[in-house]
Amino acid sequence: MLEWSAAIAAVAFTILVVFLIMTLRKVMVTLAETKKTLSDARSAVNGLTEEAEELIHTANQISVDVKGKVKAVDPLIESVHDVGEVIQNVTSSVKRATAQNSKPKTIHMQESKPVQIKLK
Repeated sequence: MLEWSAAIAAVAFTILVVFLIMTLRKVMVTLAETKKTLSDARSAVNGLTEEAEELIHTANQISVDVKGKVKAVDPLIESVHDVGEVIQNVTSSVKRATAQNSKPKTIHMQESKPVQIKLK
């Protein structure tokens, strides 16, 4: 009976080893695929990193260019604002002068009643 027990244990151990070998082979295949996937991912990330750096560099150049143009346009905008104020002052002066000159005028005609005309 001891012999049968040893034989059964040897067969069970052999079956266990065979399944363990098959499992290890599958794990090795999976690890090889994972290694390839990681390598591809690294290549893709490196490509994206270079493109992102170029994009950031271009954005910085555009920002510097826009800031320079805004600084160049600022005096022009201030001048336009000053011209607007001058035009507003002239318009106000003309309105005041017109309001003062719009008093009714009396015109004497040969008739006995004077006629009043309001000029605008």
